[in-house]
Amino acid sequence: MPTYPVITLRPERDWPLRNHHHAIYKTAIGKMPEVKNGGIAEVRSDMGDFLCYAMINIHAYICGRAISFEEKEDPMIALRKNIERSIALRRQLISTEDTNAVRLINAEGDAIPGLIVDQYGDVIVFQITTLGMDRLREWIVDLLWNTCTPKAIYEKSTSAARKNERIDPVEGWCRGEADNAIMVTERGLTFEINVAGSQKTGLFLDQREMRSLVRSYSKGKTVLDCCSYVGGFSVNALKGGALSADAVDYDAAAIAQAKKHVEMNGLNVTKFNSSSEDVFDFLRRRPLARPYDFIVLDPPAFAKRSTDLEPAKKAYTDLNRMAMEMLPKDGGLLLTCSCSYQVDPALFQTIVFHAARQAKRFVRILQRHRMAVDHAVNIYHPETDYLKSLLLWVE
Repeated sequence: MPTYPVITLRPERDWPLRNHHHAIYKTAIGKMPEVKNGGIAEVRSDMGDFLCYAMINIHAYICGRAISFEEKEDPMIALRKNIERSIALRRQLISTEDTNAVRLINAEGDAIPGLIVDQYGDVIVFQITTLGMDRLREWIVDLLWNTCTPKAIYEKSTSAARKNERIDPVEGWCRGEADNAIMVTERGLTFEINVAGSQKTGLFLDQREMRSLVRSYSKGKTVLDCCSYVGGFSVNALKGGALSADAVDYDAAAIAQAKKHVEMNGLNVTKFNSSSEDVFDFLRRRPLARPYDFIVLDPPAFAKRSTDLEPAKKAYTDLNRMAMEMLPKDGGLLLTCSCSYQVDPALFQTIVFHAARQAKRFVRILQRHRMAVDHAVNIYHPETDYLKSLLLWVE
C-alpha cells in the first residue's frame, strides 16, 4: 500500500472523524506536512491515533474530505468499493421497468464526498464538487464506464461548491456521445431530460416519492404547482385525475418543457395552464380565475449559508402564508418543501406554524417527507438530510 503524508489534528478536534463525519475543517488542523493539493493524506489525532484517509484541499475552509476510515486498506481501493457498492444498491432497490432515472451515487450520503452520479436511461451524468475528486476525473469516468456500461457519460460540474474549492466549472461529454434530449421514465411517466443547460443534472430525482404522493391525492382537485421547473408535480397531478394543474416558474424554458411533458404523457393539455414569473409575484396578485384546493410549494434553497437564515425564514413564512390564504376556507391540501440544509425539520415546522398564525388558518400535518431510496441519508453525516416536506390540511 502507498505511504501517505500524515496530518495531525489539534487536541480535542478528532471527535467528528471518530464519529465518521467526512468534513475536516481548516481550524482543526494542527500539523500539516507537504501535501499535494487534491491528493490523499492520512489523518491522525494529536495522540497519534489513526482517524481516516482524506482528500486534501489546503485552500478550502473544509480542507479535508474523509474517503476511508479503514487504516489497513488502501483508500483508493476503499473508494472503488464504495462506488461499486453504491451502484449495486440502486440496482437492488429500484426497478428499471417503470423508473430509469436514478441517483447512483449521492456524495457523502454514500460515503463518497464530492461525487454525484445520476443515470438517465443509458446515459450517465456526473457532478464533481471537490478538488480531490476533480483530480480523479479520468479514473472515475473509467470506473463508471466499466461498471454501468452506459451509451455515454456527461459531466455537469457547474455547482457553486466548486468556487469554494477554487476549481473552474466543467461541462461536456466525457465518453461516448448521445442526444442532449434524453427520454426517461419515472413511475410509468415519461420525461425529456436536457442534460446541457438544465438545473442540477436534469431532473430533481430527490422528489420522486413526493411526486407520487401528489398523484395519489390529486383526483378531483385543482392543483397549483409553484416553482414547477419541468412540471413533475403537474404531470403527476393530472395523471392522478386532477381537474386542472397550473404551473408557475420563473424559467420560461422549463415551463415550455412542462407543457411538452403533459402532451408526451397523453394528458389533456387543456387542463394545464402555466405562468412564467416569480412565484412571490404570482401569489401576491392572487389570480383566482381557478380556485385551488391543492397547492405545491417546492422552492429553491433560500438558505445556502448560515448567513442566509434570517431572510430565508421570512421568505419561507411569506410563501407559505400566501399559499394558505389562497386555499378554500372549508379545507385544502398544501405540500410545502424546503431543500435548505440550514433550515432543519423543527425550524421548518416552526416556520409553517408562524405562516398558519398569520394566515389565520387551522393546519394539520397529514404526512412528512417520503425520502427517495436513492437519496439515502448517511447517519454519520447529517448534512445529507437536507430535504423536508409537509403535507398539510389547511382550513
